[in-house]
This record gives sequence, C-alpha cells and structure tokens, in this order.
Amino acid sequence: MITKRIIPCLDVKDGRVVKGVNFLGLHDVSDPVKLAQYYSDNGADELVFYDITASHEERALFTDILTRVAETIFIPLTVGGGINTLADFDRVLKCGADKVSVNSGAIRDRALIGAAAKRYGDQCVVLSVDAKRVDGRFRVFARGGREDTGLDAIEWIRRGVGDGAGEIVLNSIDTDGVKRGFDLEMLDAVCQAVNVPVVASGGAGGAADFVALFQTLPKVDAGLAASIFHFGEVTIPALKAALAENGIPVRR
Repeated sequence: MITKRIIPCLDVKDGRVVKGVNFLGLHDVSDPVKLAQYYSDNGADELVFYDITASHEERALFTDILTRVAETIFIPLTVGGGINTLADFDRVLKCGADKVSVNSGAIRDRALIGAAAKRYGDQCVVLSVDAKRVDGRFRVFARGGREDTGLDAIEWIRRGVGDGAGEIVLNSIDTDGVKRGFDLEMLDAVCQAVNVPVVASGGAGGAADFVALFQTLPKVDAGLAASIFHFGEVTIPALKAALAENGIPVRR
C-alpha cells in the first residue's frame, strides 16, 4: 500500500520563514536552513520551499538560501516562487531541488508546463494552485493570492495535468492558517478531476485533521502544513503515530 506523505512547508520572505492567516499578516518564524534540517532529521517525507514574494516582486527566487537548504537535507525538495521560464526551472534544479512548483508563471505563460514536462519529465513539474471560493465557485488566484485570475480552479488543474504536470498542490486560501481542517470539499473536486498525486495544503490544526483528510479522501497523496509544525503544536513522529493508529499507511 502506498504510504501517505507528510510535508512541512517553508514560506520564505526576505530570507526568513514566515507564516500568516489567509495569506495575510505574515510573522517571522525561523531560519530556513535550520528549520529544514530539523524536519529532515525528524521524519518529514518531503520538504516544500516557497519564496512567497518572488512573483509579486517580479524577481528571481533566492538561490543562495535554497542551495544551503538543499545541501542540508536528505529528503526530496520541491521549490517554488518566481518560476516563470525554463531557465528558472533549470536554475533551481541546479541548486538541488528535486521538483519545481509553478503557479503564477504558468498562468502568465500557458505553454510553460508542457515545455518543462518535455524537458525535465512530468515527475519534476508540480502545479501549485492557490484557490478560493468566489460566488460559489473555486477560483484561481495568482501573485501570492493577491490577484483573482477569473480562472475556474478545477478546469485549470485539469488543463495543467493534461499539459504534463505530474503533481498538484492545492492551497485553499479559505482555510490557510485557520487551523480548522483541510478544505475537503475543494480537494474532493480536484481528486475527481485528475489522476496524478494531489497534495492538500491549508487548514491543518492538529493530527485529527490529517486523519480526517486521509480517511475521507483516500485519493489524496500527501498533507502539507506549516504553522502547526513550525510552532511545535504537532511533531511529525507523533502525527505519523496517530495516522498509523488509525490504519493510515505512513513511512516511519
């Protein structure tokens, strides 16, 4: 049976890990290199590194910090933020990333996912989608959740997978940082639309939320969280123990 992945997320701004609520009110958390090493040593299955203001500030991702993180950890690393061209894919892969996450860049250049998948392989291309309910529909937002694109999230995800995205990270802006559970309704719609791994992001408040996620939506491959791990509210070993006790397969 395929094990479920537990993935901490480092949202990096100005060289520091930060966290907010509903993508707003960012607070300083920690040094990304030290935090990455902690997670690598304490049972994380993968790590996600987002330079969260690169797209909004229209600049390249901070590769110096990324390189230090990649040199420190021994688990797969997904990197996103300011990924707009194939040259950006190449740059972060050379820094040590295993997968590259594209969001706003794919919205600006609809050919980017297909071109990246052709050059680097589907398994390397992650489509990250920031979605929020607007008038009862799931809408795609860009530039760190600041800009309503008008795109239907489910149709956008289906198109991205068709173009070659090998994994979807669904970030629910509605539940981000609220700690009341993952957005099961939105995740279910995505799981029904595509047949590639889906990573749930936004809303985890405790181990019970991960249990509910995987029991309710067995097609979800991984759960991603930030603040509950960063602030020690839940440790990854304790979370995996709780999942195992509920019959959910995890790597121990």
